[in-house]
Amino acid sequence: MDKILLKNAKDIFNKTVDLLIVGNKISAIGEIHGKIDAQIIDAKGKTLLPGLVDMQVHLRDFAQAYKETVKSGTMAASRGGFTSIACMPNTSPCLDSLEVLNMLSDKVMESATCKVIPIPAMTKDIAGVEVVDYKIYEDYGICAITDDGRGVQDDEVMRKVFIHAKEHNLKLMQHCEVEKISQGAPLHKGEKSDELNVSGQTGLAESEMVKRDINLLREIGGHYHVLHISAKESIEHVRAAKKEGLNVTCEVTPHHLLLCDEDIPGANTHYKMNPPLRGKQDLIALNEALLDGTIDMITTDHAPHTEEEKSFGLEQAPFGIVGLETALALIYTNYVKTKKISMQQLVDFMCIKPIEIFGINNGSLKNGDLADLCLVDLEEPKVVTPDEFTSKGKNTPFTDLELYGWPILTICEGKITYKDENYDF
Repeated sequence: MDKILLKNAKDIFNKTVDLLIVGNKISAIGEIHGKIDAQIIDAKGKTLLPGLVDMQVHLRDFAQAYKETVKSGTMAASRGGFTSIACMPNTSPCLDSLEVLNMLSDKVMESATCKVIPIPAMTKDIAGVEVVDYKIYEDYGICAITDDGRGVQDDEVMRKVFIHAKEHNLKLMQHCEVEKISQGAPLHKGEKSDELNVSGQTGLAESEMVKRDINLLREIGGHYHVLHISAKESIEHVRAAKKEGLNVTCEVTPHHLLLCDEDIPGANTHYKMNPPLRGKQDLIALNEALLDGTIDMITTDHAPHTEEEKSFGLEQAPFGIVGLETALALIYTNYVKTKKISMQQLVDFMCIKPIEIFGINNGSLKNGDLADLCLVDLEEPKVVTPDEFTSKGKNTPFTDLELYGWPILTICEGKITYKDENYDF
């Protein structure tokens, strides 16, 4: 059985720690002495974290393999320190049947460098009309469902989704967007949309669906999760629902925490995502909600597109940016390094909470756990360089930003899945 001995790492409390991996599990952690027949990696004081978990990733593949594949997407995840990622269902064909679930599973078995959690569709072809047979999902071991990319518009269809999801023990992950309100507008409605002469959408496009769904949750029960929350009104609804004791959770992306519409430098489509970058007050509300516990986790909403597609202008270019390779460094630099949150909170937001909430089979750096971990350099800054991304997508608003906290080694279930060639292990 393969063994890896990681020596001289630092834990999140800056204490020197060794770690022994035997097969796919952590066999010992702490001070390890004596001669061990293992591959020895000298961490040289770099920081050891559990492997990160991202519950919102668009892996594309199939008919969209020109944008991203399971192989390129999971390699990007590994480079970003992730050992488990959730695949959203807006693939082509849609992830809404046993056949397509098996197609994805085959791709994962062939080429994935991290664990991939399938999150199939609530409705057939994510069209919001016909509820899928959830018995198939339950038998497959699915933990949650979503129509991400679209929200379920019809109230009665969403009622059926809640009822059947509860029957089959499935958590609901909703992309909250009332399309009659948003009208597909590329930006948040405000001075920036006026300045650029493009249509804008208000935060009500999101919050009205959050409000409707929380009412259904109150009536029917289950577990309701708000994807990529962005509007201050949505935060208010979630905070109130949590105080009421309802089983509601939510997530936020690094870009919605760090950017608002005022930061958009002209008609740059690398700042076009859905939901859009909201107003300054929304950004403030999101950050307050992160710190007070209203927001449960941080996800990337990794959404790769080609340069050609992103060249079509704000009105026509597709929504979305990539995030797997920059998320950890963005959060470490802007939140831990500035002492807004601790390293333990970062680990909670990007690993522990997803594991606990969704029941993800990912290690958390305990003896006997699966050996899912990453080694991070907190001292050496690097500039965000999209040409160096492993992802096929290069569409990021963070180009040329200097950040700290880059992963240099990732291990998933005992196998090295990423190693920074600039470090001599």
